[in-house]
Amino acid sequence: MKTGKGYKARGSRCKPLTIFLFYFFTFSLLPLAFCLADDEVTRIQKAYENIKDIKGSFIQKSYIKDLNRTDTYKGQFFIKSPKMRWEYKADKPQIVYITGDDIIIYQKKEKQAFKARFDRATYGQAPIALLGGFGNIKNEFDVSIKSEQKLLLKPKKTMGNIVSVEITTSSEEFPIESLTIIDTLSNRIDIYLKDVKINTELKDRLFEFSPPEGVNILQQ
Repeated sequence: MKTGKGYKARGSRCKPLTIFLFYFFTFSLLPLAFCLADDEVTRIQKAYENIKDIKGSFIQKSYIKDLNRTDTYKGQFFIKSPKMRWEYKADKPQIVYITGDDIIIYQKKEKQAFKARFDRATYGQAPIALLGGFGNIKNEFDVSIKSEQKLLLKPKKTMGNIVSVEITTSSEEFPIESLTIIDTLSNRIDIYLKDVKINTELKDRLFEFSPPEGVNILQQ
């Protein structure tokens, strides 16, 4: 019985020590996490300082929660900030242009194009456009480390219906490997980048929308 009481006493002394160690290591690691996040953000912003243009391929997987459905798209993208262009190649091909002030969605098969003002509220409809603005992460987002090579970004101000953006970083010349966007309806968009090249001297005419004859342009 003495042995049992002694064991209990030792156990009761260990419990406060365990709690202390848990909080000690948790809070002592927080500054390190903030430091690592800041280092990664600084590295990304530094890389963007030297980027004049970007081009590459992408795979986009869009999960629609209400329908419990995932749609997959493939295509190419071109960025020469503030101008952007990306082409979706599939059964219903379309090209999206951002001129800086406007966004134009050209649907080739339907022979129609939609034109609207481009601003922060539009990012939810054009998530890959986020790639053009990651040179100002510190100004636009609150950043935390989610795991190795992953940053979690939450908009400081309303950005359409976007709740968060998760970035998978890369050690390559272009510092971003993929994006995951979560919106207010818990829909999810995963964008994986491939064959990314920077500073290839993209021509301005690549970002100019010249509608073929017969295309109906709808202003929104």
